[in-house]
Amino acid sequence: MRSTSIVRAAAVGALALLVAAYAAPAYAQVGSLRGKVVDEKGQPVAQAELTFDFVGDYNRQYTAKTDNKGDWVKAGMPSGGGTWTITVRKGELGAIVKGIRVSLQAMNKVDDIVLTPGGADPSKVAASNLSEEEIKKRNARQEQLELLFNEANAAIAASNFDDAILKLTSITTEVPDCAACQTKLGEVYLKKGDAANAEKAYLKSIEIDPKSADPYNALATIYNQQKRFDDASKMSTKANELLGATGGGSAESVYNQGIIFWNQSKIEEARVQFEKATQLDPKMADAFYWLGMALVNQGKLPDAKKPFEEYLKLAPTGQYVDTAKAMLAMIK
Repeated sequence: MRSTSIVRAAAVGALALLVAAYAAPAYAQVGSLRGKVVDEKGQPVAQAELTFDFVGDYNRQYTAKTDNKGDWVKAGMPSGGGTWTITVRKGELGAIVKGIRVSLQAMNKVDDIVLTPGGADPSKVAASNLSEEEIKKRNARQEQLELLFNEANAAIAASNFDDAILKLTSITTEVPDCAACQTKLGEVYLKKGDAANAEKAYLKSIEIDPKSADPYNALATIYNQQKRFDDASKMSTKANELLGATGGGSAESVYNQGIIFWNQSKIEEARVQFEKATQLDPKMADAFYWLGMALVNQGKLPDAKKPFEEYLKLAPTGQYVDTAKAMLAMIK
């Protein structure tokens, strides 16, 4: 059919590169933790002492106490790059909870911590019982590193990419397990047009912290632009898996996955992702456009009308306006 061949040619001509629609993490991003301390009978334990030790790309320790109801809250907890270990003590009772993650700008609920006799054995948690002087020393150095990271961000904003790389490399030399620093390095290299070093940095970030979605999304962008569509699909799928597991699934990630499927000529799979993206973000104009294109390529011309109309409504001066109008004229 002549109209179908025209549509398919237009679709190929309008092939999009994967958008870099992910946010690079900030080094000092924080969240909060809350929970309750109880005894073996489930009764609240008041005035129990909590120690929070960070296990990851830097050393930091905080303390807190439970209130009269056994509840506790700790705000301003850095997120990313590792996990927190919570040690709780009250007299002869104690407990240690490891592997607690802090989600960015969120209040994270920790399961009730049950105190038992001898449950807070210091040998079970390496970073506990630091002296006050050592804690101050470590926190002061961490603040210096965060300042250096912020200076790197300022250099990036000023397009001083070499200076940013120098500062970030300085941090990673001292703190080799800083996943956020490697992700930021990848971002800077991408801005410089150095995809090879960007890929290395993102892969290193994943090696350090395989549960962060950002470097997977970034690699999906790189691989898609290099037409390594299978690799791009794997990375995007992993990013979506991680975002879904934390309740942070984003329209951008889903849309990116759709573009990858489109580039692989997997039209139905692409259509599903584009449709999902429009549901997650009803104002994502490009998702509506590509949903329309996918429907057209499946021969479902009447169904494509609404997505194209929505695209024109949301992006009246967008990059695909001419094609969308041409499609609507053909459908009508």
